[in-house]
Amino acid sequence: MAVVTLTQNNFESEVVNSKGIVLVDFWATWCGPCKMFAPIMDEIASDNIPDLKVGKIDVDENQELAGQFKVMSIPTVGIFKDGKLEVTSVGVKSKKEIMEMVDRLK
Repeated sequence: MAVVTLTQNNFESEVVNSKGIVLVDFWATWCGPCKMFAPIMDEIASDNIPDLKVGKIDVDENQELAGQFKVMSIPTVGIFKDGKLEVTSVGVKSKKEIMEMVDRLK
């Protein structure tokens, strides 16, 4: 499954109304660590794990969403389960670390 580009317009349908787990990467084009982290999120998305969706929110283009979830540093990953934010992680993490957080929510 490809990474879903999330915006203010589709956030409710893609995340809030989703069943299962949604990984949301808050990032920006100018952010060096975000660029290092992007391939990890892409790899998780390409693994096609059942009931797991991966999305990205550009904080510059979606400041309201970044503010709503109190994103102060990027990259930040929000892990939503059945539409509710359950876990937040700041900084670059390995695929293993991200998947361990996801597995704790299953």
